[in-house]
Amino acid sequence: MSIDFAAADPSAARRELLATWAKVVAMLAVGWQLFRLDPTGLLRGNAAGLAAFLFIWYPDHKLHHRGERWPDHGFPWWGLGDRRTWRAWARGVALAFALAVLVFPVFFAGFWTYGWLLPKLPEALTRIVGPYYLPAAFHLRLPERPLLLVLNQFLVVALPEELFYRGWMQSTFAASHPQRGRVVFGARLGYGFVLTQLLFALGHLVVPQPWRLATFFPGLVFGWLRARTGNLAAPIAFHAFSNIFIAVLEAMFYGA
Repeated sequence: MSIDFAAADPSAARRELLATWAKVVAMLAVGWQLFRLDPTGLLRGNAAGLAAFLFIWYPDHKLHHRGERWPDHGFPWWGLGDRRTWRAWARGVALAFALAVLVFPVFFAGFWTYGWLLPKLPEALTRIVGPYYLPAAFHLRLPERPLLLVLNQFLVVALPEELFYRGWMQSTFAASHPQRGRVVFGARLGYGFVLTQLLFALGHLVVPQPWRLATFFPGLVFGWLRARTGNLAAPIAFHAFSNIFIAVLEAMFYGA
């Protein structure tokens, strides 16, 4: 990993990360509130596009200003004609798929239990722990426009978020203290790893719903994949797979 700025001035690099995160989240929060005022609902439906733009543009601007590039921060892209690109993405997607095969059945059981338990809780509590208020009724069905869902989750959600959090932020934190941390299942994880996932969860509160803080836990998996594999292919793919799987569960249990 070659990130000269973080290695040369770790304190300045960390301050820049936190300041930029605060600016991006503040703009998203303001944008969300403005979108809510749109009577047509068109702007609200494109809020993810604003997030995608900010998550890519802000760090990209800073990286180019310092002479760094996205491959320095784990994005495996050397052009369509370069075999390194295809090898990295093939391995990353394969690893993400294998992990999904292991994790998703457990998550399915948990979601089923969650759907059974949620209607039994006081209404005030349900609004804290989840977005679902109706009793779950299981039916085999897919979300509407599944192809659009897949493209949206890969290109508009997973890719920009992983570039910003696990690419730019986690990579810079790691480069600022390369020898610190503990090895967990083959990946060296330091305090910056935990802080990245915490900021990832807090960033979801631009829509003020407390249950969104639960994104901290999948963030741990995305961040571990980033550290373990050395690039962003696996976390991007697993992030997208996870969001698609949740959308399928919501369709099957709630008709969402």
